[in-house]
Amino acid sequence: MIHLDQLIEERTAEQLRFLQTLVRIPTDTPPGNNAPHADRTAELLTELGFEVEKHVVPAPAVKKAGMQSVTNLIVRHRFSSYGPTIALNAHGDVVPPGEGWTHDPYGAEIVDGKLYGRAAAVSKSDFATYTFALLALKNSGLKLKGAVELHFTYDEEFGGELGPGWLLKQGLTKPDLLIAAGFSYQVVTAHNGCLQMEVTLHGLASHAAYPSTGIDALQAANQLLTALYGHNDVLKTRLSDVPGITHPYLNVGRIEGGSNTNVVPGKVVLKLDHRMIPEEDPVAVEAEVRALIEAAVAQSPGVKLEIKRLLLAHSMKPLPGAAPLIAALQKHGQAVFGEDIPTSGTPLYTDVRLYTAHGIPAAIYGAGPRTVLESNAKRADEHLVLDDLRRATQVVARAVAELLAA
Repeated sequence: MIHLDQLIEERTAEQLRFLQTLVRIPTDTPPGNNAPHADRTAELLTELGFEVEKHVVPAPAVKKAGMQSVTNLIVRHRFSSYGPTIALNAHGDVVPPGEGWTHDPYGAEIVDGKLYGRAAAVSKSDFATYTFALLALKNSGLKLKGAVELHFTYDEEFGGELGPGWLLKQGLTKPDLLIAAGFSYQVVTAHNGCLQMEVTLHGLASHAAYPSTGIDALQAANQLLTALYGHNDVLKTRLSDVPGITHPYLNVGRIEGGSNTNVVPGKVVLKLDHRMIPEEDPVAVEAEVRALIEAAVAQSPGVKLEIKRLLLAHSMKPLPGAAPLIAALQKHGQAVFGEDIPTSGTPLYTDVRLYTAHGIPAAIYGAGPRTVLESNAKRADEHLVLDDLRRATQVVARAVAELLAA
C-alpha cells in the first residue's frame, strides 16, 4: 500500500493541474450546458492513457429535464477476465456561483493550501480523486482481479435521472460495488430522500384601486406558506435512527407572482423541497403534502390550484453487500488520516440512490472536509484543502486494491 501512496504523491502536481482545468470550465446547472466540460474531461483522460466512452443523452430528454446538453463519460479498466467491477462516480454539474465570492469562482486559485472555485469540493474534486487513484492502480504492478470503472456524469443537480439513472437504464453499466463522491472524514452509508413540487395558485388580477373585483393569489399563498412552515413542527417529531440524519423538513425555495405594484396578484408560483428520512415512505409523504396544500388553498374561495411534482428522489439505505467496501474505506482512511473514519448518514440526497435501487451496494467517500458547511459547497468561496485531495486519493486506491486483490 505504501507503493500506491508513493505513486499518488509523485503525481500530486499533475493531479492538481487536472482539477484546476475542470474547475475553470463552467458547468452551471441551470442552464446545464455540460457537454463542453465532458468533452474536455475526455481529452484529459485520454492524455492520461485511458479509453473514454462518451454517452450523449438525446436532446429531447435533456430539454424536457430543463437542461441544454448532457454527455456522460465511462472509463473501463480491466485487470483480469474475472472478478468484481467497482465503479467510481462523481458529477460535474454544479449550481451557479451566486454572490459574495472573494475569489474567482472559475479561477481555481490556490491560497494557503486550498483550491477555490465552484465545484472544487462538490464534486469535480472527485473526478481528480478517482482518476488518479485508478491511474496509480493501473501503474502499480499489483496482481488485481476484476475491473474499475469511472462514471463521470452531469445531472446530479436536477436529480440524476439523465446521469447515472440514464447509464443504468440503458444497460451501459452494472457494477458490483460503487464508491461515489463524498468527503474524507466519514463514510456515508445512507441519505435522505427528496420531494420537490411546483404549486401554482390562480386568482384573478385586477386594479389595486378596485381590489374587490379580483381574487388575490398572493393572499392565498400567504395562507399556504403558513400551513407549510407550520407543518415543520410536526416533522421535527419524526426522528431518524440513522446517525447524521435528524428529521424530515420542508422548505419553500422560490416564489414568483404578481405583475405590478398597482395590480392585485392573479397568479403565484411556489417551489418547495421536502427532505424525507430513510424510514419514510415517499408515496405516503407526497400524499400528505398534497393534502396539506389542498386544505390550505381551499380556505381561499375562487383560487384554483395546480400541483406538479418536479422530483421524487428516494432515500439511500445501506445494502448488506456494502459491508466489505465500507470496512476497506474505514481501514485505509484510518491508516492514511491517522484517525477513525466513522460511518454516517447525510441529510443530502445524491445520485447514489439510483445505483442502490438497482441492487448495487455503495458507499460515499472522496476528497473534502468534515462537513459540507466547512467547504462552502454551493456557497461563495467553495474550496478544497489540497492535503485532503491527496490523502483521499490514497484511501480510495488502497481500498480498491484490497477489494480486487487476486
